[in-house]
Amino acid sequence: MLADAVQSYLAVRRATGFSLKEVGLHLKGFAAYSDAQSQPYINSQTAIEWARQVPSVQSRARRLADVTRFARYLKAEDVRHEIPPAVFGSERRPRPTPYILSEEQICEIIRLAGQSGYRTLRRQTYSTLFALLSCTGLRVSEAIRLRYDDITPDGLLIRASKFRKSRLVPLHDTARAGLESYLQHRRPYAPPTITFLYH
Repeated sequence: MLADAVQSYLAVRRATGFSLKEVGLHLKGFAAYSDAQSQPYINSQTAIEWARQVPSVQSRARRLADVTRFARYLKAEDVRHEIPPAVFGSERRPRPTPYILSEEQICEIIRLAGQSGYRTLRRQTYSTLFALLSCTGLRVSEAIRLRYDDITPDGLLIRASKFRKSRLVPLHDTARAGLESYLQHRRPYAPPTITFLYH
């Protein structure tokens, strides 16, 4: 039964730090499909037929790639498992070419963010967010989850980010001063128990 092998495979991968929520759903669905076809081993044609059940080619490629990785894992111990070919193309969309902003462009974005919209704390929030992103290299999701107690004497504590790891990001004195100036304006409006760049 492939369902048992799926549980074993997911347990091994999750032990190394992967969450695999979507992959887990895919593989459980594939195992149920294979079992219904009386296929105790991974069969390429069965995997392709299962992946083809969704309309998007990109989704088909992703589903088949999940099965392919699973097949490689099983084939290491049992050669009766087949490794499906990537008939739907790559599971990864091509990344857009990054555009590197100049220092002048970054300063202009921060300045305009501080002038846009209503005369509320929102202006300072967005200009602080963009400034913090530009000087620390944080991901947007990391920045908007920051809480007051994540600001330490040694820098910003980024909690449970990629692969559920935490890290410390050093802050330049000018960045720390800018952040503290923003927080002085924000504290009267928001309790210290919540995030300070997003709510």
